[in-house]
Amino acid sequence: MSQAIDSFVSSNSGRFLEELNQFLRIPSISTSPEHVSDVAAAAEFVASSLKTAGLENVEIIPTERHPLVYADWLHAPGKPTVLCYGHYDVQPPDPLELWHTPPFEPTVRDGNLYARGSADDKGQMYMHVKAVEALFAVYGKLPINVKFLIEGEEEVGGASITKYVAANPAKLKADVALVSDTALYAEGIPTLCIGLRGLIYMEVEATGPMRDLHSGLYGGAAPNAVYGLIELLAKAKDAGGRIQIPGFYDQVAEPAPAEIASWKSLPFSEAEFLKKEVGASRLTGEADRMVLERVWSRPTLEVHGIAGGFTGAGAKTVIPATATAKVSMRMVPDQDPDQMYAAFEQWVADNTPAGIQTKVRKLSGGPAVIVNPEHPAIHQAAVAFKDIMNADTVFIRSGGSVPIVGDFAHHLGIPTVMMGLGLPDDGLHSPNEKFKLDNFYLGIRTVAHFFEKYGA
Repeated sequence: MSQAIDSFVSSNSGRFLEELNQFLRIPSISTSPEHVSDVAAAAEFVASSLKTAGLENVEIIPTERHPLVYADWLHAPGKPTVLCYGHYDVQPPDPLELWHTPPFEPTVRDGNLYARGSADDKGQMYMHVKAVEALFAVYGKLPINVKFLIEGEEEVGGASITKYVAANPAKLKADVALVSDTALYAEGIPTLCIGLRGLIYMEVEATGPMRDLHSGLYGGAAPNAVYGLIELLAKAKDAGGRIQIPGFYDQVAEPAPAEIASWKSLPFSEAEFLKKEVGASRLTGEADRMVLERVWSRPTLEVHGIAGGFTGAGAKTVIPATATAKVSMRMVPDQDPDQMYAAFEQWVADNTPAGIQTKVRKLSGGPAVIVNPEHPAIHQAAVAFKDIMNADTVFIRSGGSVPIVGDFAHHLGIPTVMMGLGLPDDGLHSPNEKFKLDNFYLGIRTVAHFFEKYGA
């Protein structure tokens, strides 16, 4: 990496942090109707930042829900084009009482920047913007062509960007995409993610009696919607964590032996994972699979919440008429989202308890993704990471889902470099989300160096 880039980032670090703090103060909670104006303000901030960095053709693109932001710079003939993606929307901060400092008042403690969105994804997306600004400041141009597409709906399914990418392949044509919405395997280890699980997110609604009933008058005879829903969902897994939906594992692609061997070589402690990251009394799941397999390359079914009946203070003896559960399935390569949803829907119909009626609603979904680590852009990203961090780059998968990566592969035919600088304990979606400040600056340098390497 050039000394000039390093010097520019160092000399402007205070300004970069203050700009990021301005961004983080905007409560751009995409799922909350009362924050629609805040989401719009965040889009304006992104557009302004892209213009300031030196990008052209900046536009805020209205959608049915929250706007997209586009920009480009295409004056490097013969050089590859990188499509930079990120999102400016954030998760709700609840429960507020668990935050040590307000979620939208960025605070630095022990070298970490605490705020909702600091790591997911405002801080990481902003690394791309500042890398471009640094390259323009030092060279007056970029070593590659770039396009930016930033969304405001990632945390609510990303429906608008999926439609936009499908409808605009010529405008978004690129050689590779760049996403920084993942994490380092561990502090100090440069990490490229080459696999993501897919996701289907659903609601299961159970209905029992025509209205809430008095449990003294009707208990023992009337079906209970909450209990029926619990009874249904309890059948979904056996005691060993195996999912009981027929055909669920039929299309699961096993990782290659070399990939399994590389995972076994990573510095991983099951005891530390349990203590520091999970914080439970024991781990669960398929005992014949190592933990990294369970979270990276095995499908899952999880219940995220159940609502129904009476949950207020005091007592109210009702038999609930309705109950709803939020349920998701994570899928791995070769599993088809439509087939998996149909299998779950049929399983629910076949296993609904007597006296209960059920409906399944699909809220969002996308397939799993695997990226070829031999692609030239992936190779150059690995070299750039190694140059900056002075350690060999490791290739991992993530148990999470970034639906846009599948959209880029399907509609644009391009792979995605997943170059995240987060850490496993950053607390994404949780109270006290953080982003290590050194990693923010490290990310700016790494992205700039990747652009230099790929352009050369």
